[in-house]
Amino acid sequence: MATEIIINVMPEETRVALLENKVVTEVYIDRKKKRDLVGNIYVGKVVKTLPGMQAAFIDIGLDRAAFLHASDIFPSDPAETMVEPEESVELEEEEADEGEEESEKASRLRRRSRTPIEELLQQGQDIMVQVSKGPLGTKGPRVTSYVSLPGRHLVLMPGVNHVGISRRIEGEEERSRLKDLMIRLREPGAGYIVRTVSAGIREEDLASDMQFLRLLWKDILRRKTRATPPCLLHTDLDLSFRIVRDLFSKKVNRLLVDSKEEYSAINEFVRRYLPDLATRVHLYEKSNMIFDDFGVEAEISKALGRKVWLKSGGSIIIDHAEALTVIDVNTGRFVGKRDIEETIFKTNMEAAKEVACQLRFRNIGGIIVIDFIDM
Repeated sequence: MATEIIINVMPEETRVALLENKVVTEVYIDRKKKRDLVGNIYVGKVVKTLPGMQAAFIDIGLDRAAFLHASDIFPSDPAETMVEPEESVELEEEEADEGEEESEKASRLRRRSRTPIEELLQQGQDIMVQVSKGPLGTKGPRVTSYVSLPGRHLVLMPGVNHVGISRRIEGEEERSRLKDLMIRLREPGAGYIVRTVSAGIREEDLASDMQFLRLLWKDILRRKTRATPPCLLHTDLDLSFRIVRDLFSKKVNRLLVDSKEEYSAINEFVRRYLPDLATRVHLYEKSNMIFDDFGVEAEISKALGRKVWLKSGGSIIIDHAEALTVIDVNTGRFVGKRDIEETIFKTNMEAAKEVACQLRFRNIGGIIVIDFIDM
């Protein structure tokens, strides 16, 4: 599969597109005036506990209070932290923006707290949290106290006593090698996910990434001791560098960026941390707009509309509600050569494939209802 990363830098925003076989599959946008909150770490203050919902609202300094469920609260009692008898457990890791955020992965590594929320938190109490889902509509962000810090090769999960190996790393010999390395290198009480790009990694590179994450966590803890809640403690890298860290690998044929300044910064970053991939970073110098040249702009325009046309002439209609997304499939102009059953079957098959693409491209999750044509 031919994979390309296209980066468009403008004064007010940075946009990134992922192309697979020249088809736009993902788009990321980072606006300077409205940065993505996911991954940010705050020291907040408990505003209110809700025993009936087993949740609390946390003031983290934003317009709306953040929502914290009891199951996302790191237990004060170490016995409540899930600890498997094995030193290492297998985890299926999704890459950075493929649905599940890093903080959600950390949250999966624990059982639901059995302690009532009113015993875990008190109004006015300070608590360190990380944003796991950004605000949506009238709702504030969702947060967790299970912090995770992603690096190039590892994800650090402080206090979670686990080592996870990505299922995408194949070969029992390589998995066993990585498992042994992690058990030997990691410090007690720190959990790690070994990311997919770590396949074949040298021990010194793994140790270097581990040391970087360890120092980053210590720096966050130092800031916490001096902070007055609510206060921002840590933000992730800018979008371009997050993409390089999380998505730029040997599977990517090239990375194109249309800004000389951003190209120089990315090139320096890649030469330092990913020298084997330095020749795949290119500056886009044509007069055309880069997103127009690769058809990304047209795909973004399509994604903003309710109706998506199918190649056969049928269509799907995507509607959003507060609690779910509803997708309706229509035959439109397509008429089968033989009978109506053929028309319906082909339209439904084409719609199913297109729906999967649209869900990924539009980053739609939660409850999704699809009304296929009756067969």
